Amino acid sequence: MNLKEEILRLKKELDVTLVAHFYQRDEVFDLADITGDSLELAKRVKENASKYVVFCGVGFMGESVKVLSPEKTVLMPKIACCAMARMIDEGYYEQNLKQINDAGIPNENILPITYINSSAAVKAKVGEMGGMVCTSSNAYKIIEKGLKSGKKIFFVPDRCLGQNFAKSLNLKSAVVGDGSDLTQADIICYNGFCSVHQLFTVEDVEFYREKYPDILIAVHPECDPSICDLADFVGSTSQLITYIKELPLEQKVAVGTEYNMVNRLREKNTYILSSTKPECPTMNETTLEDVYNTLKSIEDNNISAQNEIIVSKDVTKWAKVALQRMLEL
Repeated sequence: MNLKEEILRLKKELDVTLVAHFYQRDEVFDLADITGDSLELAKRVKENASKYVVFCGVGFMGESVKVLSPEKTVLMPKIACCAMARMIDEGYYEQNLKQINDAGIPNENILPITYINSSAAVKAKVGEMGGMVCTSSNAYKIIEKGLKSGKKIFFVPDRCLGQNFAKSLNLKSAVVGDGSDLTQADIICYNGFCSVHQLFTVEDVEFYREKYPDILIAVHPECDPSICDLADFVGSTSQLITYIKELPLEQKVAVGTEYNMVNRLREKNTYILSSTKPECPTMNETTLEDVYNTLKSIEDNNISAQNEIIVSKDVTKWAKVALQRMLEL
């Protein structure tokens, strides 16, 4: 059986849209009807008429699609878990709030903002407290809007993203639990991170600068601030793609983000800013066979509970509020 041909047949015959994040394997990415970063995918699926969505990515992304489009049946060939999203849950969120409260900052002086790389349950907690969701591409706008409330921003779960945006806005940041003075910070960060973007080092930047004096360094804001400070360009997945594709072909660029995406950018003069392969293990769990099996389960009317994304009504209500506050901006 040719899996690719069978997947194309099933897509044609079923009321289904196949969706894939930029970090997916090439063979999966190439067959998708909709591709993009996490927010773009959720928005485009919401506008799509298909009853079934087969989403190739990680769990929090499938949940965002379900929250914004509860009428759709959202299936994931592999409900893989983003390591960063797994670093925070409702319990850890409450524990961090208590630490902030114990430092002398009451909840009424806190506005939570969660990076989209978080579970629907965490987004719901944020929504209930009047907060919003952000992505790496719109975090400036969301944080600036949040600061107008006069409250301190509690940014979860990526400390690097929070620190980088604080620095770019000339604000003070602090990380819960690292001994820093939370009362002096404009943005208080949860101590989470992306394991892939932690692979890039100052030594990697220095290596490429020495080898190619005219090279440009472009990185994702999930990288450590020490890396972002040395970069020529810092931007989200979509922003990196646009920036690099607009460069002259003879311009060398070293890119600090996930391997699969960088590998698809352009054939020449593009380098991975790492001595190791920065491949997201959970994003790479989904295979062609997984996609085929999920599509076949729709055809056979035998959908597995292990593949379907279900979000409770209460969590959907408040997570949608947090997402809609972002979308309105």
